[in-house]
Amino acid sequence: MSVTEVGKHATVACPFCATLNRVDLTRITDRPKCGHCGRPILLDRPIAVTDATLDGVLTGTDVPVVMDGYADWCGPCKIMAPILDDFARQRQGDVLVVKLDTDRNPATTRRFDIRAIPTLIVFRHGGEVARRAGAIPRQELDALVGPIAPTGPIGRS
Repeated sequence: MSVTEVGKHATVACPFCATLNRVDLTRITDRPKCGHCGRPILLDRPIAVTDATLDGVLTGTDVPVVMDGYADWCGPCKIMAPILDDFARQRQGDVLVVKLDTDRNPATTRRFDIRAIPTLIVFRHGGEVARRAGAIPRQELDALVGPIAPTGPIGRS
């Protein structure tokens, strides 16, 4: 592991058993598996979070986290879905994309004062750093998250 990749971990909930797993993002090509049920944890797409799992994900993740507050019935949310899928695939290992169903997770929806959907919230080191309500083009999503700063003393080439 190079100096630039120290501290690239994410905590994600297994989509099958909801167990929180700490994943080394420098080894995502090794296809991480859940430590409890052994099923794959796929980081090339948005990962579901809930009222019960969000805090563990936010506090256990070293890279920026983009949370999409959405609802299944929401038209603009459906427009954002493929944009977020592409973003998660292209930026996997540098950004963690998570999805919060606002209808099923009212405590988190209230806690982050999500009043419109979709709402995208960017977190760094567990704290909110940016927010945008409504469907946005990919370029605005990239700008919202910003460039990924090096995690060590040496920048990426």
